[in-house]
Amino acid sequence: MSQSPSRVLDVGNCNPDHHKIRMMLERHFDVSIDRVMFVDEALDRMRRTRYDLVLVNRLIFEDQSEGIDLLRRVKGDASVLKAPIMLVSNYAEAQAAATAEGATPGFGKDKLFSDETIKRLRQFLKPRERQGAVPM
Repeated sequence: MSQSPSRVLDVGNCNPDHHKIRMMLERHFDVSIDRVMFVDEALDRMRRTRYDLVLVNRLIFEDQSEGIDLLRRVKGDASVLKAPIMLVSNYAEAQAAATAEGATPGFGKDKLFSDETIKRLRQFLKPRERQGAVPM
């Protein structure tokens, strides 16, 4: 009997970065990935769908708003189905600010394929069965 995949919401990443994130996630985890470009869209999705993990870009690609705003707005919205939120940023100060707002420690795009990032994601996502692994 097959379990359903882990649900991930990708918020605010440009097309190339979204592609790399998707490729890494699908290579290592049994995941279903939704994508939105704005914080309001993310909140709407999080009201209707239970996610195992939300990945938010430091700066939302479409409007350059702060991804950390999602964390602040989730805290004050009882209608949102809570999920761990990770900031995607190379900047240590942005990661520190996000964790101070309640994010789980995230990762930078420069460490996207690192063992440390995979281990961090493994806390929330189901591993891909080896025989069905996506080839590199």
